[in-house]
Amino acid sequence: MLLHKSPCQPPAMAHHQHGAHAIPSQRVKLHHRGKRNSLMSVPQAAAQEASPQTSSPQPQQHTLGAACRKDFPILHQDVNSRPLVYLDNAATSQKPHHVLNALQTYYSHNNSNVHRGVHALSARATTDYEAAREKVARFINAASHREVVYTRNASEAINLVAYSWGMANLKPGDEIISSVGEHHSSLVPWQLVAAKTGAVIKHVTLTQDTQELDMKHYKELLTPRTKVVCLVHVSNMLGAVLDTDYVVEEAHKVGAKVLLDCCQSVPHMPVDVQALGADWVVASGHKMCGPTGIGFLWGREEVLMGMDPWMGGGEMIQDVFLDHSTFAPPPARFEAGTPAIGEAIGLGAAVEYLQGLGMENVHAYEKELGK
Repeated sequence: MLLHKSPCQPPAMAHHQHGAHAIPSQRVKLHHRGKRNSLMSVPQAAAQEASPQTSSPQPQQHTLGAACRKDFPILHQDVNSRPLVYLDNAATSQKPHHVLNALQTYYSHNNSNVHRGVHALSARATTDYEAAREKVARFINAASHREVVYTRNASEAINLVAYSWGMANLKPGDEIISSVGEHHSSLVPWQLVAAKTGAVIKHVTLTQDTQELDMKHYKELLTPRTKVVCLVHVSNMLGAVLDTDYVVEEAHKVGAKVLLDCCQSVPHMPVDVQALGADWVVASGHKMCGPTGIGFLWGREEVLMGMDPWMGGGEMIQDVFLDHSTFAPPPARFEAGTPAIGEAIGLGAAVEYLQGLGMENVHAYEKELGK
């Protein structure tokens, strides 16, 4: 098969499908060699943890999940007289102390608008906000932080591409390739744009035996009229990992752009956007231990430079006249108005936390759980 089954998610880890505060040392190592796994170091932010609300016994520190449990204050409670075990990570993840502390620091000490003030608070907030963008860029191995656009969530990121790029490039009869396994946030924006442009949406079906995306059918759908392919990288519904090498190579052969929904991959495994080869990647912060209301669009810099603004307002302009305006280069071009500053800083803290665990460790732990 060209897709491979993905392991289930760890029950004790808060995962899902940036600052003036001190940055703790977070690297976690699990030792084997016949002995039970031992935690060598944990996020120092956990030392600031409040006392548990209940006297529930805590699991022994012999797995990555058990070792990380202390970092998530919401898990320190009983539900129906039992210690809380949170399994709804596909909908949203819980937040570790490190993220909560970053939000507290911003709103308690640095709250100010960004990019428009000369006073100390604005300078600190701007530094932390842009530092968070650089953390995200390093986390996904973007070629530049200029390729990372903050959005409210992955849904907004897909809408940004659909309306900015799609409305300018799709014509009647052009083809959009989606699949029957896509999330609504990946399907509906293209339906709306197709209705406005006259483009046609085609859907990759599932294989009969394993219920995975059928790559043979995908290849059959590709034609010279195909302009964009929008598929999920990892599907928590199908339990499959997309063969991105094949998908991207075949799409680019016919001149089509590729957008990958990485909401379920970025929190669970190492993701290298340059290695994926796609033109755009989207993810949501709240599914990777970050706050709600923040996500990001990664796009190749040359692709973003060729896209028009989607929303107008402050921040995204270069010069404004009464009868016209010129626009800032990406990413500012796509970030109109006052952004979700605290949430972006919190996203940066979430990236730090995940990097401290090591995404290779996270993925290996999930594969072990999936056996």
